[in-house]
Amino acid sequence: MHDDHSPDHPHDHDHSQCSHDHGPKHIYIYSPSSAVRDKAAFKRGIARLKALGHEVEVDADALATHTRFAGDDDTRLAAIHRAAASGADVALISRGGYGLSRILPGIRYKAVAKAIAGGTRFVGVSDFTAFQLALLAKTGATSWAGPSLGADFGVAGEPDDIMEACFDDLLTGHGEGTGWRMNNEKPSPTTGKPAVPDVYVKSATLWGGNLSVLATLVGTPYLPAIKGGVLFLEDVHEHPYRIERMLTQLLHAGVLAQQKAVVLGQFTNFKLAPHDKGYKLQSVVDWLRSRIKAPVLTNLPFGHVETKVLLPVGATVSLSVEQRDALIYWGHQH
Repeated sequence: MHDDHSPDHPHDHDHSQCSHDHGPKHIYIYSPSSAVRDKAAFKRGIARLKALGHEVEVDADALATHTRFAGDDDTRLAAIHRAAASGADVALISRGGYGLSRILPGIRYKAVAKAIAGGTRFVGVSDFTAFQLALLAKTGATSWAGPSLGADFGVAGEPDDIMEACFDDLLTGHGEGTGWRMNNEKPSPTTGKPAVPDVYVKSATLWGGNLSVLATLVGTPYLPAIKGGVLFLEDVHEHPYRIERMLTQLLHAGVLAQQKAVVLGQFTNFKLAPHDKGYKLQSVVDWLRSRIKAPVLTNLPFGHVETKVLLPVGATVSLSVEQRDALIYWGHQH
């Protein structure tokens, strides 16, 4: 997503002035995690992508079911490998849920990395974090944190325009970065300094995704050892104390101390309890800042929300913060 698509900068791109390919793209839909339950959203998503002019290829087992999964483990592994062999411009998951963690040992990462080198962009969110981080750990290849078919393109009504613009940027090669406004936070009560200082980080690896999934990879060969990175995190249905507990795991494992910045996306769909007594998500943010030297940024438009940007997991990025304005910049990723 180019900075111009940030929620504060509406999208306006003059196609006549560029040499990028704006033709139809080949999009491969597959299901590596939970079974697709919302068939209507699945169909709407495919119809939406076709309406945008793209060629949509649906994996033979995209609607398979085996207990809660989209087919048994071997079925879902085969779907991933078909996606890698498809030659598609984009391999897009139908949905997240759960299921990738248990098949990580069976993925042929070199085949996936070869597909990526050949131009296939693997895109997904949520449970897909396990695949993305394992791929990064095993091969160094870049994938994209972004939409899924059903929840994003298959919504009733119009899909989010920023999400669509970012996805279009990925397809046409325009994505260069994403800019956003952080939460309006009070200065530090002890120092009087801004909650987030002005920052410039150059040449750092961008990585992260769903916090719950990432935390389960600690101590396994599937968590990449990123030093001097920019770590982005999001989650859904997790109470603030659970978010803190998972961050504590990353802290004690030494992961957080090695990052140049931690960027918090959207943490949604939780309800505070009466006995929290003022302990809320901001309490967790304040606690995290007291434990690590790296700046902790807020309000990245990514997570289990309609307005989501696309982020290159494993790419080299620059990060700048000026007052409340933040920018992650990666240049063209071909």
